[in-house]
Amino acid sequence: MVKIAWHNLFAHPLPKGHRFPMIKYELIPEQLLYEGVISTSNLFSPEEVLEEVVLLSHNRGYWEQLSDLTLPEREQRRIGFPLTAQLLERERRIAQGTIDGALHAKANGIAFNVAGGTHHAGSNWGEGFCLLNDQAIAANYLLHNGLSSKILIIDLDVHQGNGTAEIFYKEPRVFTFSMHGDKNFPFRKETSDLDIPLEEGLADEQFLDKLEETLPLLLAHQPDFVFYLSGVDVLESDKLGKLALSKEGCKERDRKVLQFCKYNGLPVQVSMGGGYSPNIKDIVDAHCNTFKIGLDIFE
Repeated sequence: MVKIAWHNLFAHPLPKGHRFPMIKYELIPEQLLYEGVISTSNLFSPEEVLEEVVLLSHNRGYWEQLSDLTLPEREQRRIGFPLTAQLLERERRIAQGTIDGALHAKANGIAFNVAGGTHHAGSNWGEGFCLLNDQAIAANYLLHNGLSSKILIIDLDVHQGNGTAEIFYKEPRVFTFSMHGDKNFPFRKETSDLDIPLEEGLADEQFLDKLEETLPLLLAHQPDFVFYLSGVDVLESDKLGKLALSKEGCKERDRKVLQFCKYNGLPVQVSMGGGYSPNIKDIVDAHCNTFKIGLDIFE
């Protein structure tokens, strides 16, 4: 059975002015349940990730400032959210959800996190709405426990996965691939193993052609596990993105990645990443398509 990490803290951990579009974390499972795509048995609520697991990816000093709620205000501004105990709990549950999802994926082929994709969090910083890097934490958990030997991270959010790139810069067992808007945040990029910056306004055909020609090249790393960040801020309607994919193009992107994983026998954990279109329906529809494609390919 495919498992999906979800917790009600994903939806409402923030002050009132920060909640949109975070309400998507509540609406996505509701929509999938309403359409009959999943049942409640597919959903699970993760616990909080343990400190020793966080410290496989994040520096102790940064972690202690988070856990003691002493992170300097300038660093909180960089994150974009005021630091609270509830926000930290949310991030810890998201990270554990991605770990649990990775373990489910190893057994069943695929698993999802309704939240996650917090790829701007580096080893000693948070930024861009990210405190803890969920897929980095889960990747290091698999490596540390001998559950994987070589990992591939496919990041197709409109923003470069700068935190992920920094965490794994000197880790040869993890190959980081980021295909992102060249002019999008973060404006100071880190160095992934493979970065493909895309020009502003790039639409479906060019994006999908570039992805299709790149995916086979990633097998040279000989991965045995994949983490996929499927942000829908690549949509033309996104107010923070500078690409121009349609919903159908975004759906085809997911199909190509997940078929690549299935065909090559690679279990995959999927985190949702960004999505900031003014119409919440566009965000939810595009994210739900990711779930539907995954379930169709792997079940």
